[in-house]
Amino acid sequence: MSPQTPIMSLFIVLASLVLCNGYYIGEPLHKTNAEHYPVHNGRLIKTKHEHFGLITRANRATRLSSRPRGTVSVDDFGAKADGRDDTEAFGKAWNEACSRGAILVVPENRIYRLKPITFSGPCHPNTVFMLYGTIEAWTQMSAYQEDRLHWIVFDSVNNFIVGGGGTFNGNGKKWWQNSCKSHTDLAVTFYQCNNLKVTNLRFKDAQQMHVSFERCFNVIVSNLVIRAPGDSPNTDGIHVAETQNIVISNSDIGTGDDCISIISGSQNVRATDITCGPGHGISIGSLGADNSEAEVSNVVVNRATLTGTTNGLRIKTWQDSAVQLSNVLYQNIRGTSASEVAIKFDCSRAVPCRQIYVQDVILESQGRGGTIATCENVRYVNRGKFFPQCTP
Repeated sequence: MSPQTPIMSLFIVLASLVLCNGYYIGEPLHKTNAEHYPVHNGRLIKTKHEHFGLITRANRATRLSSRPRGTVSVDDFGAKADGRDDTEAFGKAWNEACSRGAILVVPENRIYRLKPITFSGPCHPNTVFMLYGTIEAWTQMSAYQEDRLHWIVFDSVNNFIVGGGGTFNGNGKKWWQNSCKSHTDLAVTFYQCNNLKVTNLRFKDAQQMHVSFERCFNVIVSNLVIRAPGDSPNTDGIHVAETQNIVISNSDIGTGDDCISIISGSQNVRATDITCGPGHGISIGSLGADNSEAEVSNVVVNRATLTGTTNGLRIKTWQDSAVQLSNVLYQNIRGTSASEVAIKFDCSRAVPCRQIYVQDVILESQGRGGTIATCENVRYVNRGKFFPQCTP
């Protein structure tokens, strides 16, 4: 295929992401005592998964002006950081911060252990969660009997900032040893959060996926360090599902699975200045399971360094599925592959991937062998250097 200029719609993400700087989007009330709420692939958070959050939104402007924003420390609500369960104290502190639009503080040089917990919105605008210390997952698997799919969930919190330089530690070793039995998928989940900023944090040894953005809108993710052993199963670094307008930048990810995974329903996704490895690389898919027809479009991966990854750049759709994948740009990517297949574009026969652009991408072998690219049912354009080239 002869080169052509990438269509302008690919870069709509740049203009749309200006919105991330924060306007308030009104949302209907989400009651925190609901029996469950849906997440992608039919996952549910069950009743006994502890929920904390603001119940009413009445007279918001009056309450904001009548109460100082201030800070709320989890220690002031009974958190001890002594190895015992601090879940209840965190819930009480969240209720206070959420109701005031305050800054919740998790103090530095302290390690708090939490069982599964949901920090629910809606909250007053500009609520902040500042993690300076460490939050560790409760290690006894019996605490996850009611919901093995989640540990920490931020649900329906808008105009929200999470940062502080601290660590979420999933204590995942026990789960990895029982990966076929535990079915624990996510460490930290942001669900239906609009105008969200997650920055300057460490995620370590998640049970499985480290941090997931599901059904979110207008998201900035930056300066994350994510670490798990290269042989830890299903420990994706950043997972993007049904999320629109998300920028991921200046992050260092090394896990046992995808550094970044992007699945159905996600649009306007930009990943820039990413260091990835070990792991499976940067993946779009798998898409189209159970004959779903969701679209993934306008994805940019620019300035990434991959070190010893497998399937360094990958697109995967189920054969004969109707998923539409279009407008994807891979640009300025360098690195090494631990596997022979460094690039794998595996698209559906029924609906081939289209408008895939590759510019200045070089992935060489980590060892003495060579690398190859396998490309099926994909319509791509390459400019500049592209190695390894797709096989016919």
